[in-house]
Amino acid sequence: MPNITFKGNPVTLLGEEVQVGNQAPDFTVLANDLSEKSLKDYQGKKLISVVPSLDTGVCDAQTRRFNEEASNLDNVTVLTVSMDLPFAQKRWCGANGIENVVTLSDHRDGSFGQAYGVLIQELRLLARAVFVVDENNKVTYVEYVSEATNHPDYDAALNAVK
Repeated sequence: MPNITFKGNPVTLLGEEVQVGNQAPDFTVLANDLSEKSLKDYQGKKLISVVPSLDTGVCDAQTRRFNEEASNLDNVTVLTVSMDLPFAQKRWCGANGIENVVTLSDHRDGSFGQAYGVLIQELRLLARAVFVVDENNKVTYVEYVSEATNHPDYDAALNAVK
């Protein structure tokens, strides 16, 4: 597993590390309307942006950046996954004019966090990461951000999805 810190302190990630070339693991998360969603609900290329909580500065900036860039991406669905409650995700998106990314909540059972190796045991939050999955559900890009309070490499992720 990658070594990840949260505010400088090492944390334990649960689940399996995902690597380029792997089949993207399936998961069950909740949409803002509380409906269950899984990988098969999103056809085509996917950029999966993983954040600890939308209500923090870096997560807010990351989600805004991918929301902005999403309109320039052809046939790509941008998913943002966090442990935030679906109601909070919906409120945050509405308050911030976020319309080009799909926010999904992993709060119920940590299915996504376990499947992608980003569930922080000590905090029950997701570690910051970005995954790109092609139309055949093969992983083509992975970034586990080594310090959870840092930004991901936006340009590398966006180049990988184009």
